[in-house]
Amino acid sequence: MADVAALIEVSRDRALRQWASSVVDNDTDGARWVQAQQRGWAAGNRFGFAVLEEQPGSVRGQLVGNVLLKEVISGKPEAEVGYWTAAHARGRGVAPRTLEALTSWAFDTFEADGLERLKLLHQVDNLASCRVAQKCRYDFDSILPAAPPSFPRNGHLHIRRTSV
Repeated sequence: MADVAALIEVSRDRALRQWASSVVDNDTDGARWVQAQQRGWAAGNRFGFAVLEEQPGSVRGQLVGNVLLKEVISGKPEAEVGYWTAAHARGRGVAPRTLEALTSWAFDTFEADGLERLKLLHQVDNLASCRVAQKCRYDFDSILPAAPPSFPRNGHLHIRRTSV
């Protein structure tokens, strides 16, 4: 819950609102979002991580992003990753570094349970996400048709396999 105020601030970014499937406008939305992350961890099927940047003189870092592993089911060979980066942190390699860390963690943690591949989806016109996927060795797989409201436009599906 300590990140709610920062989450609200970050969510004011127009670009983030364009690409995100959910936005946080107030304390109630923020608390609901954090509680959803906590429920995912408790259920063992959705693992969200706040991405923090160290701040001199501060015990807690500044919120610069979020990375997520979802749809984790025992014996299921694939799961999905997602991420976002705060406007003030874009262009500094935050997304590729955190996605690579999440990818390694996911395969290290769940490969023995059957995880073989991770999928990354983004809207076809989100060129920055496409570059992040490519940098992190998520191969382009296919174009997905729009699926409103979460994906109002066509999307790209990228796949990363354990053997990469």
